[in-house]
Amino acid sequence: MITAPALAADVGVSISIGHPGFYGQLEPGGYSRPPVIYRRPVLIQRMPRGEMREPLYLRVPAGHSRNWRRYCSRYDACGRPVYFVRNDWYNNVYAPRYREEHRDGRRNDRDNRNNDRDDRREDNRRDNDRDRRND
Repeated sequence: MITAPALAADVGVSISIGHPGFYGQLEPGGYSRPPVIYRRPVLIQRMPRGEMREPLYLRVPAGHSRNWRRYCSRYDACGRPVYFVRNDWYNNVYAPRYREEHRDGRRNDRDNRNNDRDDRREDNRRDNDRDRRND
């Protein structure tokens, strides 16, 4: 029996803010303080005396928040105070609002690009008509 070698293709999957599988930093601006897992921020490495850094709001898998010392480097957050937002808030409040706000922005960009394209076409038509009259 002859078999062909199995070929594995690199498949890139991109999950961004607003999608259910997103884990990472959230910007809660425009929202009231999000519900968090722990009342106090978690801090793994002490900051130098006198240095204060704004806390990060992160959505992470449950195992990451429970063993933060092991996972903080994946989020570049070992030296930052971190609040872990609750999944129900992310899924039911933050993500739907984020998608709604950013969906409109993409649609408007697309509409503007089409309008620009239409304007260029109209300019080209005028130029072509003018050239024909001058011939």
